Amino acid sequence: MQQDLVRVIEQVTKEKGIDKEILVEAIESAMVSAAKKTFGAERTFEAQYNPDIGEVEIFEAKVVVDDVADPDLEIDLDEARETLDPDVELGDELLMKIDATVFGRIAAQAAKQNIVQRVRDVEREIIFNEFKDRQGELVHGIVQRFEKNNIIVNLGRTNAILPEKEQVPRERYRQGDRIRAYIVSVEMTSRGPQIVLSRTHPGMLIKLFEQEVPEIYEGIVEVKGAAREPGGRAKIAVTSNDPDVDPVGACVGMKGTRVQSVVQELRGEKIDIVHWIPEQAEYVCRALAPAKVTKILLDEDAHSMEVIVPDEQLSLAIGRKGQNVRLASRLTGWGIDARSESEADEESRLARQSLSAIPGVSEVMAELLYQSGFKSAEDLSEAEPATINEITGIELEKASVILEAAAQHVEEERERAAREAEEAARAEEEAAEAGGAEETVGESDETEGDPVDTAGETTAAEGESLETAEEAAATEAVEEPAAASDEEEAESSSRQGA
Repeated sequence: MQQDLVRVIEQVTKEKGIDKEILVEAIESAMVSAAKKTFGAERTFEAQYNPDIGEVEIFEAKVVVDDVADPDLEIDLDEARETLDPDVELGDELLMKIDATVFGRIAAQAAKQNIVQRVRDVEREIIFNEFKDRQGELVHGIVQRFEKNNIIVNLGRTNAILPEKEQVPRERYRQGDRIRAYIVSVEMTSRGPQIVLSRTHPGMLIKLFEQEVPEIYEGIVEVKGAAREPGGRAKIAVTSNDPDVDPVGACVGMKGTRVQSVVQELRGEKIDIVHWIPEQAEYVCRALAPAKVTKILLDEDAHSMEVIVPDEQLSLAIGRKGQNVRLASRLTGWGIDARSESEADEESRLARQSLSAIPGVSEVMAELLYQSGFKSAEDLSEAEPATINEITGIELEKASVILEAAAQHVEEERERAAREAEEAARAEEEAAEAGGAEETVGESDETEGDPVDTAGETTAAEGESLETAEEAAATEAVEEPAAASDEEEAESSSRQGA
């Protein structure tokens, strides 16, 4: 071994943050492995680090016996007393020092690899222990490189990964850019600790407000929940443990400086700050802001609410592509169905009409049933007599009769609907058949018109023949006078000659 081993151990311990004892143990283990590769795996070796001389001493262990059966593991008593220890007894184990310089090149290289691997494993374990307790915190890093659509972020001692699904769609980064992200998970893998970051997690919004709002950090203002649609809009619910502190005002800050700092970090993401209260119906109304809610129908069994808003504010309550009502539902944990007043009134009218049509159900009873959540005769037919008794106060026998009447009414309505559908289908078929017959008649009329045209064509042909005959007769008439005049001229000439 080299004489400066002490300095090397101290330097590695300082740079890697590894405990000195762990590093020494790794070196000793590597030296034992090298000795076994050189002298044989069946022999027994021990290694001890000596800081005084800066070496790792290698010893071979042998048992003192009378008759040596295996020279690699045993030593004769007389030889042991003569060469090693005169006071040795039978059965004692003696350590004989071995010169480490006789190790071969392969053994020395293997020892080096073992030391490097052990140092790397210890370093990974230290990093994992450091970051596993930081899950849920914000960290600063530098964009180091890109792997497919994932971003590798340098956190100093190690690298973290920002997966594509944890990135805000509108954000773009270049190599060397500084980035702040939220630690989602820390896991130990075969390749070392894997730290997963996120810029879309609602926890990042909460941590940013903790850094910007001292009242949250001190516990005066408490964050009750957050919901985000990354890059678009976010909602955060806060409450105050001090009646003199306004939680919403504390988060907004003077002239909006605090919330604007968070908005800038999230690259322009709009943030709604909601004042949390224990009364869930009022909490949902506040979460739907800026829309004004006029009425809420709560269903605790389904953990949902039907929210009624003015007609002109329905689009405001729902938000762009349903964003506002969706975020409010995530923030409060309640299923929210936003409806307009006119739509709710129409549904209420139809529900009361359906319930009142059941024999034995008065208008007052229909109103009680509707207010209890029954919106049609079909809903009522599936109820239990005890439920009707509890709502209306009527006897169980009468409640059973009403339920039977509701079931019969529903069956009659279904049969009537089926007949109407059948009649409508039959009417459509008859209309289709009538239309087909009209098309057939039209086609036959067009076919009958062909002979008329043919007759016309024949007449035209006869006319052409007549015209041809007349032209021929006229030509003959012209030629005959011409011939007569020729004969007259000949007779005149003969007379003159005479």
